[in-house]
Amino acid sequence: MTSARGHRGWLYESCGDYHRCLDPNWSYTPTYLRKMAAVRSYLGALPTGAKILDVGSGEGVLVEELRRGGWDAIGLDLNYEGDWVRRGDVRAIPFPSSSFDAVTCLDTLEHLEFVDQPKALAEVNRVLRPGGVLLLSVPNLAHLNSRLRLLLRGRLDRSDSEAEHPGERPLSEYRRLLEAGGFTVDAATGVTLTVPLLYRRLVCRHPASLRWLHDLFEPLASRLPSLSLLAILRCRSCTDVATRT
Repeated sequence: MTSARGHRGWLYESCGDYHRCLDPNWSYTPTYLRKMAAVRSYLGALPTGAKILDVGSGEGVLVEELRRGGWDAIGLDLNYEGDWVRRGDVRAIPFPSSSFDAVTCLDTLEHLEFVDQPKALAEVNRVLRPGGVLLLSVPNLAHLNSRLRLLLRGRLDRSDSEAEHPGERPLSEYRRLLEAGGFTVDAATGVTLTVPLLYRRLVCRHPASLRWLHDLFEPLASRLPSLSLLAILRCRSCTDVATRT
């Protein structure tokens, strides 16, 4: 599907639909492909016809895939507008309370300042039905190479610049944030084990030709989310419906 032309901001203005037209030589591509495979596995457990909101949906690639599979999905993004993507802010989601069976929030929360992350999760919880599912992916600031670099050089290995990821945290902090926001974390999966030297010096520089090297460590990465570059968390809303407004 070709999205109806609407608002294009941030990277979508300069780079176009870069998720839809994935560059195999983008350093993040091996991680992105593994992330999406794990997301599909989690979402496949939802009943067909479930109402799903994809927050930070970008071009709506996942939304369109879900709709083709029989789910009632819609996207929300501050920097994109299209056929199945509504322009809006996760800190003030423009949908009524208890509207969705599931919300996906993939590589989005880290783009918010720390002070805004609880607001965003409160809004996600509000639009979820009681017991609804939140599928969250976040970069883990305490991944393996970051820990080693901090130990040896006194510097962290961030997944992006502080300007782009002002809210990047260690996985343990995301877990506490979710629990404080009324969620229970039911499952966690890691993506991309940042093996020192191999990841930054080889895989990131040659992601297309060395994707096999990235994927070689994925069975271990999936079991060690606290050491992986990216963590996918399957959460359940446990806030009583009476507290929702």
